Amino acid sequence: MKQAQKEHTTKRYGMVIDLDKCTGCGSCMVACMSENNVPFKTDESNKLDSITWMQVYKLTNGKSYPNTEICYLPRPCQHCAGKHEGHSPCVSVCPATATDYSKETGIVSQIYTRCFGCRYCMGACPYHARYFNWWDPVWPEGMEKYLSPDVSPRMRGIVEKCSFCFHRYQLARNKVYLEGRKDLDEDEYQTACTQACPAGAIKFGDLYNPEHEVHRIAQPDMQHGGRPQNPHVFRLLERLGTNTKVYYMSERRWVRKAGDNYLPGEFENPGAVAGSH
Repeated sequence: MKQAQKEHTTKRYGMVIDLDKCTGCGSCMVACMSENNVPFKTDESNKLDSITWMQVYKLTNGKSYPNTEICYLPRPCQHCAGKHEGHSPCVSVCPATATDYSKETGIVSQIYTRCFGCRYCMGACPYHARYFNWWDPVWPEGMEKYLSPDVSPRMRGIVEKCSFCFHRYQLARNKVYLEGRKDLDEDEYQTACTQACPAGAIKFGDLYNPEHEVHRIAQPDMQHGGRPQNPHVFRLLERLGTNTKVYYMSERRWVRKAGDNYLPGEFENPGAVAGSH
């Protein structure tokens, strides 16, 4: 009975991003900034202190024209679980417990009022998905009226990152509770970047739920650290064992190989490349 209850309540929210569909338009970046009140500067040319929870990178196969191929890779926080559930790199080093791993949702949270800006988590994150606020946010006149009331703006001196739009999860849970239901439907909790993607490249849902699209695409093996069983699906830097919840999909072998950051000639056996089974 307890085991059945655990399976019913435990969720692992995650993403599957189809890199063969992504056009690099940046809609996910804009939607993320708007939804989460991400601050910006008047001059964004200096990227060393810019804040972008969702960053789109450009990859190339390194070949000259006409054999050149381009791939765009959106990178939110990967929401690592670590080799042992909950031991993600950032959570493990935070002395203020300003970041935590939810065993209920699998989401790595960030509690801004606890953070005192030591930036240990930034050094521990292998995906560079955390950002430090070097300045207090200054919004253009009149724009403060358009800020989301569900997300608190962050002050200077703290770290912030993608939260999988956790405030949307809280609002959806409140709605379910008022309606006397227990579970969320797949479309009741979706991130802003998922809904904004014009190509439908980003899918979001419960990786534990066989009825959710992310589970059907990635086919994660939860008995072995969530490793994808779909041969076209991979995770960034899989060999680090961070057990991330953001999966990427591509039919192109060089893209899957780049995702694990392999050096040229590092593996002679093609079967050793991440995502090639």
